[in-house]
Amino acid sequence: MTSFQNPPPAPAAPGAQRQPSDENDEASHKRQMRDLQTSMRAAMDAAREERDLVIVNTGAGKGKSTAAFGMLVRNIGHGRRCVVVQFVKEGDHAIRKVLSGPLLQWHGAGGGFTWDTQDRNADIAAARAGWLAALDALRDPAVRFVLLDELNIVLQCGYLPVDEVLDGLRSRAAGKHVVITGRGAPPELVDFADLVTEMREIKHPFNAGVRAQAGVEF
Repeated sequence: MTSFQNPPPAPAAPGAQRQPSDENDEASHKRQMRDLQTSMRAAMDAAREERDLVIVNTGAGKGKSTAAFGMLVRNIGHGRRCVVVQFVKEGDHAIRKVLSGPLLQWHGAGGGFTWDTQDRNADIAAARAGWLAALDALRDPAVRFVLLDELNIVLQCGYLPVDEVLDGLRSRAAGKHVVITGRGAPPELVDFADLVTEMREIKHPFNAGVRAQAGVEF
């Protein structure tokens, strides 16, 4: 008599793995997130110090000033007095217009890009005037946030001594954060700062012939 039996299961395709059930997948996710929560809360509990920070945004990529202006908005939103000193550039008029008010003081200390001004002495004089405004802000205890936009370019060009800037940062009144932007931050400033971010360019439309546009670059 012929015996009929169920055929054996077909062999698994190469590389195929049994997929976990939704319940197992969710349980695994919860365990991972619970462990992560424990480690993150421990790290947050261990970070108890508050400190006045010097923050540097540098690098060849776009976004250094944009990120700094985001912090400016945040500080104004907290009701803190802020000062912007903008070196080299002629000004971010759209930002200045929308943020203008009693909490913001803005100093323009640049006549444009150095390849346009073509006057080193005038550039140095503008940088010096901007730095004097910056020192006033740094020493004023009522000012809580100082943005020194494109100061790194000034230092890179040798328009201001790095040691003088570091001395000004060291002697600032307590209770304020300082953000410094611009490519080419000098090593001494990088070593001195509490937070340094380097923007790295991966792709930029200018290299494809796209001009600077309102709302993106200015």
